[in-house]
Amino acid sequence: MTMSGSKVEGFKQEGEQLSNIVVGKILEIEKHLNSDNLWTCQVDVGLPETVQIVTGAQNLTSGDFVPVALDNSVVFGGKTIVKGKLRDVDSEGMLCSLSELGLTLHDFPYATENGIFVLGDDCEKTTGEDIRTAIGLNDTITEFEITSNRPDCLSVVGLAREAAASFGETLQPPTPTLKGGTGNVEEYLKVAINDPEKCYRYIGAVVTDVKIEPSPRWLRERLRASGVRPINNIVDITNYVMLEYGQPMHAFDIRYLDNNEVNVRCATNGEKIVTLDGIERLLDVDMLVIADANKPVAVAGVMGGEYSGVMDETNTIVFESACFNGSSVRSTAKKLGMRTESSARFEKELDPNGCLNSIYRALALVEELNVGNIVNGLVDCNYNQRKPRVIPFNWKWVNKFVGIDVSAEKQKEILERIGFTVNNDAITVPTFRNDVEHLADISEEIARFFGYENIPNCPLAGIANGKLSDRQQFEKIMNGVLLACGLSEIQTYSFTSAKCFDKICLPAESEMRQCICISNPMGEDTGVMRTTCLPSMLEVIARNYKHRNPEAMLYEIATEYVSKGSETLPLENQKIVIGMYGEESGYTLIKGIIEEILNVAGIAAYEIEVCNNNPAYHPGRCAAITIDGEYLAVLGEIHPQVQLNYEINTKIYAAEIDFEMLFKLKNLKRTYKPLPKYPAVDRDLSFTCEKGIPVLRLQNLIAHAAGPLLESISLFDIYEGSQIADGTKSLAFTMRLRSPERTLTDRDADEAVSNAVDALNKIGITLRA
Repeated sequence: MTMSGSKVEGFKQEGEQLSNIVVGKILEIEKHLNSDNLWTCQVDVGLPETVQIVTGAQNLTSGDFVPVALDNSVVFGGKTIVKGKLRDVDSEGMLCSLSELGLTLHDFPYATENGIFVLGDDCEKTTGEDIRTAIGLNDTITEFEITSNRPDCLSVVGLAREAAASFGETLQPPTPTLKGGTGNVEEYLKVAINDPEKCYRYIGAVVTDVKIEPSPRWLRERLRASGVRPINNIVDITNYVMLEYGQPMHAFDIRYLDNNEVNVRCATNGEKIVTLDGIERLLDVDMLVIADANKPVAVAGVMGGEYSGVMDETNTIVFESACFNGSSVRSTAKKLGMRTESSARFEKELDPNGCLNSIYRALALVEELNVGNIVNGLVDCNYNQRKPRVIPFNWKWVNKFVGIDVSAEKQKEILERIGFTVNNDAITVPTFRNDVEHLADISEEIARFFGYENIPNCPLAGIANGKLSDRQQFEKIMNGVLLACGLSEIQTYSFTSAKCFDKICLPAESEMRQCICISNPMGEDTGVMRTTCLPSMLEVIARNYKHRNPEAMLYEIATEYVSKGSETLPLENQKIVIGMYGEESGYTLIKGIIEEILNVAGIAAYEIEVCNNNPAYHPGRCAAITIDGEYLAVLGEIHPQVQLNYEINTKIYAAEIDFEMLFKLKNLKRTYKPLPKYPAVDRDLSFTCEKGIPVLRLQNLIAHAAGPLLESISLFDIYEGSQIADGTKSLAFTMRLRSPERTLTDRDADEAVSNAVDALNKIGITLRA
């Protein structure tokens, strides 16, 4: 059953605690010699000799059949009974009451509550027989775990259908038949549904001349085994049908239905009802109730009202079999703080088409138990729109989908065993299976009865080709470079406060202030999507500084959100943002990190320019890296006012690199050269130029002019002093020249150097004497 989808949680035997308790017949009973309240009994327990038992019970006579706990027996609760003496008289066991068997008066209503259980005519009266067999306390109880999408299995019929399909047996559901009654039900009952969206169907039947009495033992036994307490024959019939068919029912005493009316309507705000448990409930307009002409008499699908139940003097009853909206029942039960067997079923959306069979079964039990006279006819208000679902029968698709090879005939047989019909390449799904909607659901039905353990193992179709995208791979490389440079990665929120723009001294007219506002922010400080990631970095640095961290070197690959208007999604750009402070931090360090990033990315043709127009950075201590006039990065020292805004009293260095542009211009291909065979020629040159000219600009001009013989160029000295003119600086470079084909001559080297000097002379940079 578990392998076919009906998971068995466990099973147990009724009365399994009881041991060595048998049926005994009292042959003689006489007063105890030493006590006025005790009796000495001679009991026949099916042994060659009678046993003597002393008891204090006052409800016994000779000839009674009673449960006898013999020597070394165990009663309910685990207590062991051994023979002994009571007031100097031998007692070879104990006579048992209902409680000592784990039973109550609901199980045997004719028993004496505070006395010994005297077996009635509905029990086996064979001396020596195990008491569990004699009183029907030996059934096996199996507990199933039913998934929420299978309300049809919350019934014996539903589980029987699954069991029949699992074991290849024939399902034999009960087929209620009625002999017929008297009168006309319309003379007794009027039914109206005022809210068809919450009540799909309501069927009412009437039974007159009702005799309220205990149910027969077989019915009480089945209810007890299912965890339901037997009450009386009418209530037991409704509970029995609910367990058998999964359809909750209710019985109303017609005396308490004003004008013999049943109106299924929504309650009014402030309306009240006292339910069967004696608690007054406050209703509201969203709760569905069963009402008569004047008042609510039941909470629909949850519990009946105080006076709606069956009483000892009840003479005429109305059986209710209805189907309510699952969401409505669940909402009502939750508001009222109630969860009943009825509501647990209705909230899973029962089949309205099951109402009719259920009420017929209840009426058939009325006739079988001779409870009363059935009134002819039913009042059936039916707004049910549920029709059987039709799905194409594609057995080949099922085989391919599941990975099995089952013939069309076998698949048809499996489906028909669980109530489906297959005709003309179409599957008609029964209305009680509202979980089956697509061919994939049909495949599941085939697979679970074919046997999951029988599905062959096979490799996945196709080739799993999971790998990082080019962008993901490049991001991974950049993360590696940044970590290798000694930086620690951070992660910050993409949303921030609009106050951050003021903290970085952003002008009021800046486009960066045109940010996206969040409609439901977590707080005031997280109300907008960031258009610059620098404030996020500075917040983390400020937090580290306030916690007395002496230094920090941090980075984040962060996303900025550029607004494109309220009707368009924002443009998302990634940037690498770097921030640092401490003794080792400085402009040259952060510049070196960026140069390493560009080197790994394979970008060489870039320029470094002075940047004086970024308000977040210190003027004169900020540079920009550009390629063909476009900004790739900005780096430098944070403006003193910005540092003050973040309450940081030390220099902060930061950089922002456009990750999108970096990814676009990357060149990760590497060309390897053999080791040189010929020696290099080094020439040192010193030039005088204006202080504001970047070194990289001179290096690029020299490299371009020297031609292919230039292997490398490096700066080895910068001089500013009295030996040169004011406003100028002296830059000294080493040019390394080499040819892969031959040894260079002095003439070759002089020509390359001359070309480099000429190129610099053209822009006013002269060779220092």
